[in-house]
Amino acid sequence: MIDKMQFISLTGPREDFDRVIDCYISKYDIQLENAMSELKNVKHLRPFTEPNPYKDLFSQGKEYLNAISVPYKKADTDMDIKEAVKTVTSFATDYDTYHAEKEKAEEDKAKILALLDIAENFKDFHYSLDKLESFKFIRYRFGRMPIEFYNKFQKYVYNDLDTIFTLCKTDKEYAWGVYMAPAKLFEKIDAVFASLHFEEAELPKELHGTPEEAIAGLKTALDGLEARLETLDRTFKDTVSSRTDALLSATRKLETVSSNFELRKFAACTGNAEDNFSGFFILCGWLSKADAKRLKEATEKDGKVFCVFEDYQSGDFFVPPTKLKNARIFKPFEMYVRMYGVPNYNEFDPTVFVALTYSFIFGAMFGDVGQGILLFIGGMLLYRIKKMNLAAIVATAGIFSTIFGFLFGSIFGFEDIIKPLWLRPISNMTNVPFIGKLNTVFVFAIGFGMLLVLLTMILNVINGLRAGDYERSLFDTNGIAGLVFYGSVVLCAALFMAKKPLPATIVLLVMFVLPLIIIAFKEPLTHLITKRKSTAKTSVGMFITQSFFELFEVLLSYFSNTLSFVRIGAFAVSHAAMMEVVLMLAGAENGGTGNIIVIILGNLFVCGMEGLIVGIQVLRLEYYELFSRFYKGNGREFTPTIAKKQ
Repeated sequence: MIDKMQFISLTGPREDFDRVIDCYISKYDIQLENAMSELKNVKHLRPFTEPNPYKDLFSQGKEYLNAISVPYKKADTDMDIKEAVKTVTSFATDYDTYHAEKEKAEEDKAKILALLDIAENFKDFHYSLDKLESFKFIRYRFGRMPIEFYNKFQKYVYNDLDTIFTLCKTDKEYAWGVYMAPAKLFEKIDAVFASLHFEEAELPKELHGTPEEAIAGLKTALDGLEARLETLDRTFKDTVSSRTDALLSATRKLETVSSNFELRKFAACTGNAEDNFSGFFILCGWLSKADAKRLKEATEKDGKVFCVFEDYQSGDFFVPPTKLKNARIFKPFEMYVRMYGVPNYNEFDPTVFVALTYSFIFGAMFGDVGQGILLFIGGMLLYRIKKMNLAAIVATAGIFSTIFGFLFGSIFGFEDIIKPLWLRPISNMTNVPFIGKLNTVFVFAIGFGMLLVLLTMILNVINGLRAGDYERSLFDTNGIAGLVFYGSVVLCAALFMAKKPLPATIVLLVMFVLPLIIIAFKEPLTHLITKRKSTAKTSVGMFITQSFFELFEVLLSYFSNTLSFVRIGAFAVSHAAMMEVVLMLAGAENGGTGNIIVIILGNLFVCGMEGLIVGIQVLRLEYYELFSRFYKGNGREFTPTIAKKQ
């Protein structure tokens, strides 16, 4: 069902805004609307413009908690906002000092790692870098060249070149080393090495001694920095450990007041823009009538806050959001309703209808005691663990599968263990006038489908009357005219099945033509009732032609929609046939024990595959054959603006 909603306006002094949010708004499920839009005809209103002073403080609080490895989770707290601001601000001093020192140590560590990364490539160069730097007549260059060019250099160039090349390291791609040459010839040597794709790797001046000695010094410095970082972390955590709980509470309080402050975007206010605390605020929104009554009673005791109700009337320019309110057993089926569309506030909520018809049809199409119990147990376990709505739907469908399993006398495909309480789908036949023998479950499926179509027509009439749509409720194919016509067809079919052809013929002759004429002339009749003139300019001949083809389409849709329910019986028969195949493969078709493994695997396969297909087919029947007759699903769902305090 759809919960009745109430539109309220809450007014109070601007300086009291946060108190009102905390004391009233946060205690109810309320969907706030933009007051500037809702009250656009009211003069001298303006939006709030002041920035949120708590947003950055809340971010800082979370950052500090993360720095001391304290997990953050939102929760209520009794800490005063002034104390919360003071706690986070005072914490910032210690944190900023710690963060600056840690950042400096991290930068030094990164520099050393970069130096190590370069020096490691030349570890096998056993000569002092300081002495190398003091040479006057010899120049040198550290670097690398692709391994294929190094091989060519060794084979064709090295012996004819006035240079010394010291190889330090090789890998799959490069040869790392140092070449030295006389200063006078160095430009020529440089050009030769450049042609060999030699890339210079300049060693920083911070490196002293041999590369191996430099690497040892760098590793010692790196160990010292890592110890420094550990000391900084430990010292900071020891310093602030006594204030951890206070910081956590302060951060939670700041999140609450920051979220509340953001609600100012929904409010309108009076007063001067220059004075942030003059005038009054106005908040508008929707909540259930029960909550609205409690809110009004609470605000009546507060001399500063006023709560005003505004009654909604059908046809108003603003339509309430839809808040679904169903019993716990039906609530999972709201998922299917939302998939199609949230009901309009004036519509009938089809959740209970879907829950009952979906489960019933599923059971009729998938009737088996054993497999139904498996679906129920599997669905319930999954729902308990994962809280999945679909799992709850499967469990409910499993109950109806079990019930129809007893009606059909089937348990894990065996039909000789229990007697059917009703019939066996694959063999029971019924004589149908003008047709002959037809499977009984097919006849049942069509009859049940006809009753569902009649029920949806009644629901469509109710929805049309609620919305004030007379054309839809009176003259539409799913309105009263269509209900009379289709109901007459159903009555005739029932009389023929009861072997009473004369009354059936009389009903058919009397009630067949008049409803179709009303459906054909639904637009003129609607204009006549509502006293509105038609704006369409259509000739009489064109109107008759158009009405004829529309009536033909209506009759065709009635026939095809009714015939569509045959799938209920078809799947009931196919399920029994599939299980016969499984038992045949297991060698148990004649009542024998059979191969137990084949029986188990076959049941699991049928339960999974056919269960999925049946689930989809039932949903198709719900959407295309039933929902399309009475349900629009063009509403907007009720969404509380902030989390309700428990």
